[in-house]
Amino acid sequence: MNSIDAWVWWLVGAAALGIPLVVTAMPEFGMFAIGAVAAAATAGLGAGVVIQVLVFVAVSVALIAVVRPIAARHAAQRPQHATGIDALKGKQALVLERVDGSGGRIKLAGEIWSARSLDTGRAYEAGEEVDVVEIEGATAIVI
Repeated sequence: MNSIDAWVWWLVGAAALGIPLVVTAMPEFGMFAIGAVAAAATAGLGAGVVIQVLVFVAVSVALIAVVRPIAARHAAQRPQHATGIDALKGKQALVLERVDGSGGRIKLAGEIWSARSLDTGRAYEAGEEVDVVEIEGATAIVI
């Protein structure tokens, strides 16, 4: 009767842990899979079952403790380069037609935009420079 070595079972376990990693996109399964590979290496070196399990637990826990906070911190960071309308916030624009609380026109990033003043009591005349503080739909809010 053939018996399958323990390291083979650990590799089967690692492959089995890779399936939910791909399906659920939960990186913890990948860390457990790496722990199982480490346990397979330990089994291949002839260590006992207790040592294999301890290696699996230690490597898995260490990876979760170290990698997970780094990944969470990385995911929480905002992109370094703003794109789209976010890139227009903070830019200067040239008033083409009087801009007040009810509307007007500006030239922003080479394009003509409708605009209105953030302070409804303030008006900007043609030729003045304004700062874009927000974009609402196709209208730039300026100060």
